[in-house]
Amino acid sequence: MALESVEPATKSTGARFFRRVASLLLPIVISLVTARAESGHDAWLRYAPIHDASVLQKYDRIVVLGETEVLQSAGTELARGLQSMLGRTLPLQKEMSSGAIVLGILPSLPKQLRNRLLAPATDGYLLKTTTMQGRRVLLVAGANDRGVTYGVFALLRHVALHQTLDALDERQNPSASIRWTNEWDNLDGSIERGYGGRSIFFSAGNVLPELSKVRDYARLLASVGINGCVVNNVNADTRILTSEFIPQLARLANVFRTWGVRLAIAVDFASPKTVGGLNTFDPQDPAVIAWWQRKSDEIYRVIPDLGGFLMKADSEGRSGPSAYGRTHAQAANVIARALKPYGGVLIYRAFVYNHHLDWNDLKADRARAAYDNFASLDGSFDDNAVVQIKYGPIDFQVREPVSPLIGALRHTNQVLELQITQEYTGQQRHLCFLAPMWKEIFDFDLHANGGNTPVGEIASGRTFHRPVGGFVGVADVGQDENWLGFDLAQANLYAFGRLAWNPALSARQTIEQWTHLTFGDDPKVNKTIVEMQLESWPVYEKYTGSPLGLQSLTNIVGDHFSPGPESADRNGWGQWIRADHLGVGMDRTSGTGTGFIGQYSPPVAGYYESLRTCPDNLLLFFHHVPYTYVLHSGKSVIQTIFDSHYEGADEAQGFSSRWKSLEGRIDDTRFRAVLSRLEYQAEQAKLWRDTINGWFFSLSAIADAKGRIGATVPHS
Repeated sequence: MALESVEPATKSTGARFFRRVASLLLPIVISLVTARAESGHDAWLRYAPIHDASVLQKYDRIVVLGETEVLQSAGTELARGLQSMLGRTLPLQKEMSSGAIVLGILPSLPKQLRNRLLAPATDGYLLKTTTMQGRRVLLVAGANDRGVTYGVFALLRHVALHQTLDALDERQNPSASIRWTNEWDNLDGSIERGYGGRSIFFSAGNVLPELSKVRDYARLLASVGINGCVVNNVNADTRILTSEFIPQLARLANVFRTWGVRLAIAVDFASPKTVGGLNTFDPQDPAVIAWWQRKSDEIYRVIPDLGGFLMKADSEGRSGPSAYGRTHAQAANVIARALKPYGGVLIYRAFVYNHHLDWNDLKADRARAAYDNFASLDGSFDDNAVVQIKYGPIDFQVREPVSPLIGALRHTNQVLELQITQEYTGQQRHLCFLAPMWKEIFDFDLHANGGNTPVGEIASGRTFHRPVGGFVGVADVGQDENWLGFDLAQANLYAFGRLAWNPALSARQTIEQWTHLTFGDDPKVNKTIVEMQLESWPVYEKYTGSPLGLQSLTNIVGDHFSPGPESADRNGWGQWIRADHLGVGMDRTSGTGTGFIGQYSPPVAGYYESLRTCPDNLLLFFHHVPYTYVLHSGKSVIQTIFDSHYEGADEAQGFSSRWKSLEGRIDDTRFRAVLSRLEYQAEQAKLWRDTINGWFFSLSAIADAKGRIGATVPHS
């Protein structure tokens, strides 16, 4: 009997029956779905099936207006994603028809339609339900073909997140022109600070013969709006600029180009001498100037869309302009001018400091270095030269104040450098979601122009009306199937791309998106993972550095991973905490210390200079105080150190317990891999707790008020 002919009461009974059967079968279906192995390779582009037949039902084809590689990739990606999520195959075609999803750059659209649209900026896109030549269409339009690609990924994200697509009308522009990753890969296939396996680009001194992993990585980058990738280590191998190696780089550029990602390379400042055979690399020498121009001409003949060069000079043993008494601006400009005819940029790192500082000099301070080296050069850099500034004045620590150089360069292009790879934050063996930290940095007001100058706006170039600006993330993906060695660490790569596109997004928004896209729409899975990720940075800080501005307290002269508070002081590296038996912290005040605080604008300097207003979470970065000093919280410094390490270790134990509650809701492969990392983190957190607390107890000879750490002992 047909269901339509059943009497209403029977219909209700039948409906209840089918709901009951469905409720019994659903756990079985879920277990079958989640049981299938997932490597993590697809990351947030899994395109898991959704069960809503009404989604995009009005559209039955995809029209691609244009022939470029990028547009063709965008069309193929849209078809692939919709087929996977909706179970419907939408054919690709070139001719307009009603009921189509239309992809194209603005000039390819009919003039009548263009006149009705508010055009996006470079790399921006439009998603709009409209009519074109009298036909109903869903338009994905971009200012360029990259913009179309970003629009396609945005549309697929909307579908995957079950967002409303009726009457779609969305226009988005990226925050800045530079949204790059830096990969620190070496030509031998190793990666400096790489925790996800060996290089996907290089091996044994050459570009790998098989580049499918690079193609997949370029797709991941494009999906979150990243438009450039520096593929080699900032400590650059000079072979990268040899005539023999350049054709190999072209193979990488060809793969990246398919997804609208521009290849860029790190170069060594001494290359005119080491590669070119000159007897000098003085940036003011005419022969050196001519060499850089010839080399740029040679590269752009083979890679016409090269993004540019990245340079680390006069830092950690790298050659630089100081060898000839030249400035960093003179060094940058000679290379920038060679790149300018081709639209390339020279990105020059501000990570310049003396790593042989005199520990006995109480005025010596590594934190001052970037400002001291670059602030006086403001306005001296060419318009396609960009200064790359780490977010803090030291080196990717678990907590640092914002670098004052960011607010000082008002007439110079700059990009903000963040670290996706977790060098000092657990090396992807510990869960540490970094977006909450980045958001604090982006939102911090440097009062660089009388107020309302948050770091994110300065870096984008908007605050000081600079032509180039943006965000760079040190990513270091590797050959491990899940890219970063830890499935949950992928969230940092996703968040970087999304925040580089739009720094106004919240950390919660980014992690909710990533979790849904990566693990599906099970409410318990989403809630558990989102909360764990958002808690992870404060937890890591508690059991490592403690929330007082003590930095990471890792072994800075060794692995940058294991607890090593004793390594912070009495060396030339300058990541000092000046801990002794009486107190702890660096005096960076203008009154009695190194004067670092004076590098900030007066409102910010005044905030940090006074113990009355300096926040507890940066107190020991700016001030040296006794262990008995009472914080705004009402606790002493030493008791806060003890308590925070116990709290952090306890909270880290909870991560693995909470993860175990998801067994059966996540595929077994990823479930077990993540559980292994979280259980390791739990044990490591206890090691950190005991090492740091024991060390401070031995220094201070002050017992824990809660009786957990020894009794008072004579100080030796």
